[in-house]
Amino acid sequence: MIWNIADILRGGWRQHEYQDVILPLVVLKRLDSMLADTKEKVRTQYDRYHGKVKDLEPILTRASGVDFYNTSPYDFEKLKEEPRQIVKNFKQYLIGYSENIQEIFEKFDFDKQLARLEGGNLLYYIIEQLNSVDLRPGSVDNHHMGLLFEHLLYKFSEMSNEAAGEHYTPRDVIKVMAEVLFSPDQKTLKKPHIITRMYDPACGTGGMLTIGKGYVREHINPKAEIYLYGQELNSVSYAMAKSDMLITGENPDFIRGGEKDHQKASTLSNDQFFGDVFDYGLCNPPYGIDWKKDKDVVEREAARGFAGRFGAGLPRISDGQLLFLQHLVSKMKSEKDGGSRIGIVHNGSPLFTGDAGSGESEIRRWLLEKDYLEAIIALPDQLFYNTGINTYLWFVTNRKTKERKGKVQLIDARTFSKKMRKSLGNKRNEIDETSRARALELYEKFEESEYSKIFNATDFAYRQIVVERPLRLAFDMTDEKIDQAIKALGVDVSKAANRLKDTEKMKKQTQGSVLARGVERSADKAAGQLEIQLNIAVAIKSLKGKKWNDRAKFLTDVSEALALELGVNPARKVLKTIVDTVGARDEKAEICRDEDGDPEPDSELRDYENVPWGTDVNEYFKKEVLPFVPDAWINTAVRDHKDSEVGKVGYEIPFTRFFYTYTPPRELGAIEGDIEKIENELAELLRKL
Repeated sequence: MIWNIADILRGGWRQHEYQDVILPLVVLKRLDSMLADTKEKVRTQYDRYHGKVKDLEPILTRASGVDFYNTSPYDFEKLKEEPRQIVKNFKQYLIGYSENIQEIFEKFDFDKQLARLEGGNLLYYIIEQLNSVDLRPGSVDNHHMGLLFEHLLYKFSEMSNEAAGEHYTPRDVIKVMAEVLFSPDQKTLKKPHIITRMYDPACGTGGMLTIGKGYVREHINPKAEIYLYGQELNSVSYAMAKSDMLITGENPDFIRGGEKDHQKASTLSNDQFFGDVFDYGLCNPPYGIDWKKDKDVVEREAARGFAGRFGAGLPRISDGQLLFLQHLVSKMKSEKDGGSRIGIVHNGSPLFTGDAGSGESEIRRWLLEKDYLEAIIALPDQLFYNTGINTYLWFVTNRKTKERKGKVQLIDARTFSKKMRKSLGNKRNEIDETSRARALELYEKFEESEYSKIFNATDFAYRQIVVERPLRLAFDMTDEKIDQAIKALGVDVSKAANRLKDTEKMKKQTQGSVLARGVERSADKAAGQLEIQLNIAVAIKSLKGKKWNDRAKFLTDVSEALALELGVNPARKVLKTIVDTVGARDEKAEICRDEDGDPEPDSELRDYENVPWGTDVNEYFKKEVLPFVPDAWINTAVRDHKDSEVGKVGYEIPFTRFFYTYTPPRELGAIEGDIEKIENELAELLRKL
């Protein structure tokens, strides 16, 4: 039915514009179907109290049985009765909705589409198509409506080449997250009259929130009161999320954002739940998306340290995933108030991106040293509609169970999936019920196995030391090097000579005039500059053909040559320019030393060593570095900003390395046999040809 509507729009709308018409109208059809049984009752109450009661909303929502209503005489069936007036009547129908529905349709920006639909009576044909199906809750439940919207979003994102993952997460992924997130809390959630709050700072169309709540209601406690909160940047996704909240009986006021002004809608630069904390956090933040638009606000908040949300550090500007993770941690309840649990989807980047001391490493350090990170589950690839990359579920909490204190569990579920009968974009795998049960069992057992590894937080730590090697320079005064040195010093003899000629000419022309003295001074200055430049060039050329393997001796000889020609010792800047231009790295040259006689480091030979946590850096250096580069040393000036020890502390989680299984190569004879077999097959094919 829906793709019949797409056929109606074909020609007047481009493919990626279909969603601007279809999504709002499918939402509206669902809302209209929900109001069908109480439509007359609402109309009766409206006629009775209109103009007599100041606030009609409580009366009309009670009459409709849901949190919205429509007071117009029209519904989807009656709109068909006047085909020529359908756009005019449709506008009146929209105005008849309660304010919360009208606000949603403002975000859909549907007025623009109405103007286009008026021509050719297209709106009539679309509504006729929509009326061919029954979307009342008794016929199509909320779960299947969710699947419908998910499919539509995938199709429209594919058409417009958008990143579909920015809008929603596949339900099989959310179910894995929900099962692990709520697993330790089953006893608490089963309590009568339990009330909890769940939050998603990048909620898209709200799927994570509604599926999370649905899981608790279906599998743990059907009477649990779970309030859903979310913020969303994209205005269409925001409108879909608010629609979903209305359709499922949730409070749509708890979904915020959606403004066209990025700064107002963005969670990173404008937290619209400032000061709030939640029992659970779920999120699939955009990965590989920069946070340039939020940069100023985020950096100002980070400068406040842990008084703000981003005190642990800032990741590189090209990827804001770890900002969302810090934001979620800031929304956790304190331990004395019961704490919170968080589930968040990341790609592989947050596991290892960034060296020691970088923003990413410092964020991982903070999570691990605070003992917030509980578990990471590696998911199969090809799970998402818009990307085939591997993703990871991170579980973060400030109320770990006793046996998990100081521990982190890694679960390798990359093979826990089954192939889909028909792929959807890049989604070719799905996590079926059996696969979810395997992952949950590994988490709950909390034991070492082929697919589960348990670590201390410090197992991911290392100390990065800077290894220096001495600078060794050789000098060969060839014609080419001499020309380069003269040019680098800004010596231009011909230019200075031309200037001298010009001033001499002006000197003759202005002789006897008031300008004569000024021109004479200028000529004298030009002559002085020419003499200096000529002397520098002569001094450098006097060293032609000579070679040095010792920088100190080279500097002595160059200084003497320049002093001889200039009459004064050359400036340090001049000598440095000559050394930088002429000097070439040579392992056989003498070590360059500073004024104190200490070796100077060569920045091009500088290296970094990651010393395993708990290992003495000097012992490591003696064993792993000195045997290979005997002239190296540790730069002891580079120290950690927290413990002040030599080397910077870093944290990374090399997930794949922990689960790597060595597979020995096949025997050479077997490989040769395969090659021979292929050669024989090729020979037979050629014979037939």
